[in-house]
Amino acid sequence: MKKWAASAVGITLWAGITALASAQGIYTCVDKHGRRLTADRPILECLDREQRELSPSGVTRRQIGPSLSDTERAAQEAQQRKEAEERVRVTEERRRERALVARYPDKATHDIERNAALLMVDEVTATAEKRILDLRDERKKLDQEMEFYKKDPNKAPMTLRRKIGENEDSIAEQQRFILGQDQEKRKVNQRFDVELAKLKVLWEAYKPVSLPAASATQPAAASAAR
Repeated sequence: MKKWAASAVGITLWAGITALASAQGIYTCVDKHGRRLTADRPILECLDREQRELSPSGVTRRQIGPSLSDTERAAQEAQQRKEAEERVRVTEERRRERALVARYPDKATHDIERNAALLMVDEVTATAEKRILDLRDERKKLDQEMEFYKKDPNKAPMTLRRKIGENEDSIAEQQRFILGQDQEKRKVNQRFDVELAKLKVLWEAYKPVSLPAASATQPAAASAAR
């Protein structure tokens, strides 16, 4: 009876040792001298290179990357941040693209907004042109007053001469403003042209997938057969 109990204890102990050995990994690598090393724990000689952890049956459990220096780790983290920023940028770009397509589902909608933007510029220009007409009317009145001093303009009152100078400056300012609005119209058209080129690509990319004609006719054919 005692011999049987000792034998049972031995079997149990051996099973535990076997299970522990099975659970323990085998590490292998090729060091910088080209030697293949094997150990039951991560190999110090291969900290600067890749190691493999094998199961007792020889199957690779995992690959362990080389340990990095502080400089290498900092470079790796910087690269990871750069990749993360790029992913965020791409996600934001996709969001803007979807918003653009939602705002302009077709060219007609885009043309309407282009024309509205150009109309705003035209309205501002028309206001400046009207201001020039008003200033020229004022100048006619000032010129009539100057008729009294035609023989010697230097005798004209300083107030009158100042008003004529201010009138000329105001007309020149409005003319410069109108030229600026012409440039603004070109910028508006350029912006919408660039946007339209991008939209043409997006409309194609986001175009709904239409069902094949055959699939649409199948229900009708089935109904006719019944």
